[in-house]
Amino acid sequence: MSRTAAEIATQPSCWRRAAEAAADFDGLPRPGERVAVTGCGTSWFMALAYAALREAAGQGETDAFASSEFPVGRPYDRIVAITRSGTTTEVLELLAQVRGTTPTTAITGDPKTPVMDAADAVAVLDFADEESVVQTRFATTALAFLRAGLGELEGVKSVADAAVDAELAVTEPLPDAVLSAEQWTFLGRGWTYGLALEAGLKMREAAGAWTEAYPAMEYRHGPISITGPGRVAWMFGALPEGLAGDVARVGGHLVARQEADPMADLIRAQRLAVALAESKGYDPDRPRNLTRSVILA
Repeated sequence: MSRTAAEIATQPSCWRRAAEAAADFDGLPRPGERVAVTGCGTSWFMALAYAALREAAGQGETDAFASSEFPVGRPYDRIVAITRSGTTTEVLELLAQVRGTTPTTAITGDPKTPVMDAADAVAVLDFADEESVVQTRFATTALAFLRAGLGELEGVKSVADAAVDAELAVTEPLPDAVLSAEQWTFLGRGWTYGLALEAGLKMREAAGAWTEAYPAMEYRHGPISITGPGRVAWMFGALPEGLAGDVARVGGHLVARQEADPMADLIRAQRLAVALAESKGYDPDRPRNLTRSVILA
């Protein structure tokens, strides 16, 4: 088993620990605060998911930005930065720029890195850190941590219930139609759009696969043209009315696990990425052209 596969399998327990940690952490956004969430790559996609969840819950205006594109100078009550390594250049530079003007919170997997001194408050999720270059469990655990801090959300499962769904997602067989496809399009609405983006990134990183990701309702406006026989449309969360018929009409294979928590469904996409990588003879732990952290000269 690859290191990535082993780390994927630990996510249910990591999420439970994250929920416990969130209950005792004082640096999470408070209801009513105007918040920006930031990160790079996978962390940015988790920021997008959390921002949509928080704002939909009515807890305050919440934006998400890639750290390199952050609008410094725009007023926020708090900035939350997600960085597994704690060394990502763009994140550290942003935290330095807003130091003393905006309260900052960082979520990291490594307590021995510069981010510990760069942010005003730091949540260390070292139990979810990873050896693999490809992020899986840290990303979802960071989102579970933030999600738990929002409390009960209408129409969204608790982190505890999501962890139960995740236990099935780490073991159940993947469908043959998904494993044998030549192309995958991931779709989401609201907070699950960030998960769709992350699923596509995992497939490209680990397996060099042809994947795309879109908001579900935008899929009809052009992207559906890529779907056809031997190709997959994968929906995270509730399926929009009529979408199943649209995918069937063009001959695509639809994946829509509406009963499962969308974060648990992301685990299945992570496992698919590993399976495809291994079928091609790739090392999913060390994908080509990537490093654990991007540190700019």
